Amino acid sequence: MSRLGKIPVVIPSGVEVTFVGGMLTVKGPKGTLARPVTDAVTVTIADGAVTLAPKVGAENAPALWGTYAAHLRNMVEGVTNGFKKELEIEGVGYRAAAQGRKITLSVGFSHPVELEAPEGIEIAVEKNLITITGSDKDAVGQFAANVREVKKPEPYKGKGIHYVGEYIIRKQGKKAV
Repeated sequence: MSRLGKIPVVIPSGVEVTFVGGMLTVKGPKGTLARPVTDAVTVTIADGAVTLAPKVGAENAPALWGTYAAHLRNMVEGVTNGFKKELEIEGVGYRAAAQGRKITLSVGFSHPVELEAPEGIEIAVEKNLITITGSDKDAVGQFAANVREVKKPEPYKGKGIHYVGEYIIRKQGKKAV
């Protein structure tokens, strides 16, 4: 039994949740998010709350029950408050510039690396800090991971792109005899 699945998801004011044809749609002040829901989970919308329950006899219903409950909570949170990831650039001469939905990274390669953000993702760059915001938690996290993947922090000096607050394990390096 899923502990997350048992708790009904409360719909805050200004948020509208609909379930039509296997598609769960959440509409709020920060946008609209939609996610298909498998037949193994039943969705009930009543009294300002959404209740999910596993279908009896479905093979993987108990596992998917809690998963879809967590997805629904993230969707409601995203359309009301949004999600944010912050990345930090460390290294001499390393910099980033944002132009609309594109980010240009100069991180020690012979050429600048350009990445385009998916729909609904906003990028802000201030000195060595990259802020990625949006209403879809999956898209924000995936784009932040894509930006970090361009130049991962190396273990000797910590140069590269890393999340704010991420601890980089350092290696000792060469020793003089």
